[in-house]
Amino acid sequence: MMGFQAAPAQLFYDFSREEHVPADHLLRSIDRHLDLNSTRAKLQPYYSSTGRPSIDPELMMRMLIIGYSMGIRSERRLCEEVHLNLAYRWFCRLGLDGKVPNHSSFSKNRHGRFRQSDILRHLFETVVEHCLAQGLVGAEGFAVDASLIAADANKQRSVPSAQWKTDEAKDDASRSVQEYLAVLDDAAFGAASPVTPKFISPSDPAAQWTGAHKGHAFFAYATNYLIDTDHGVILDVEATRAIRQAEVGASRTMIDRTETRFGLKPQYVVADSAYGSADNLAWLVKHKQIAPHIPVFDKSNRTDGTWSRDDFIWDGENDRYICPEGKQLVRFRRNYAHPRGAPAKDGTLRYRASQKDCHACPSKPRCCPNMPHRKIPRDVNEDARDVARAIAKTPDYERSRHRRKKVEMLFAHLKRILRLARLRLRGPCGARDEFLLAATAQNLRRLAKLRPTRLRAIMMAT
Repeated sequence: MMGFQAAPAQLFYDFSREEHVPADHLLRSIDRHLDLNSTRAKLQPYYSSTGRPSIDPELMMRMLIIGYSMGIRSERRLCEEVHLNLAYRWFCRLGLDGKVPNHSSFSKNRHGRFRQSDILRHLFETVVEHCLAQGLVGAEGFAVDASLIAADANKQRSVPSAQWKTDEAKDDASRSVQEYLAVLDDAAFGAASPVTPKFISPSDPAAQWTGAHKGHAFFAYATNYLIDTDHGVILDVEATRAIRQAEVGASRTMIDRTETRFGLKPQYVVADSAYGSADNLAWLVKHKQIAPHIPVFDKSNRTDGTWSRDDFIWDGENDRYICPEGKQLVRFRRNYAHPRGAPAKDGTLRYRASQKDCHACPSKPRCCPNMPHRKIPRDVNEDARDVARAIAKTPDYERSRHRRKKVEMLFAHLKRILRLARLRLRGPCGARDEFLLAATAQNLRRLAKLRPTRLRAIMMAT
């Protein structure tokens, strides 16, 4: 017989949120590892001592964590989901009759108290400290990489960079334009490269016009991660322009900040070839004493069949190269009254063979067929590149290259699961806020997976 759903006749119910939120729900594990006790104290100086009570900042922080952990990109939709979802209400400490804040409250606090107090950075570092306390960070090796995130900028409304006048932009400038003007001298943005981008977005001029994905060019920011290779915990995150110079500079900033903030210094750093410039390798080897598990960024190998620089033997004691025919290449062939040991302005030392030796050499067609004598450039930091080349021949290097994939997995998780393939906030501050919240959510999800709640662990064991 067909059933019939009768209307409920009860007027009063005995209802408990605790019973309706599953024991293995993700938010239960996240809540166990989330500590917001210091949030109120840090934000207290930015609130007035008079007037009506404001929305609880802890409530807004919990709602933001839900949004970035569950891939809810819209703040309007986030407010609706928290209003309807019992698990979200439980996580936010809201009763059945608890009022959910309006979505406009997030914008007001993002651009005001949250940025003035840098509370999102404080929240991220608090979660990292909890990861350290839970033993999820080994600090033996770190991995660093960057990924492009599309900016909230329409390329159809972009203008050529020659038509963008900074002085004119100051008049009646929007918030994103003001932030752009504020970071013109910042190493992560305006000062990262003297090259002017081809196009600029008037709505978000700090976003970089890039074609790095080998497809249609678009406006983007770069999110930079520094992770521990043991469990893939994100130790630091930085927002920069989507260019290599800014990303390499961000890696140094994150390594220094992690050492200062948490006292963590890795034995080695693993990265791709974009970080393998001589200057960056020298900073790691000489300044930080960190082993670079990084492919060397080197364009000295020749493809026309002639001898490359690797075919010559370097004699460091005598400051010279020895060619395969036994002849020497030196920097100077006569003594000067004042020694000339300084490199060129580009930081390159140049070694030359004798024109007499090359003219009579039977291997000249294989060495320098179109030049009177052979020249070899050597970077002033070539010794650091030699250290990286030597490490690349060890078994440890192969293992670290495999562990580097964890940072690529985090970027894939960021874009596919957390749905952060495109930013919703504009300007450098908006990109930084979104990247910090997303990295915080990823660390909390990692904690929930590797250190689950007791009830969930019992259920998984049975």
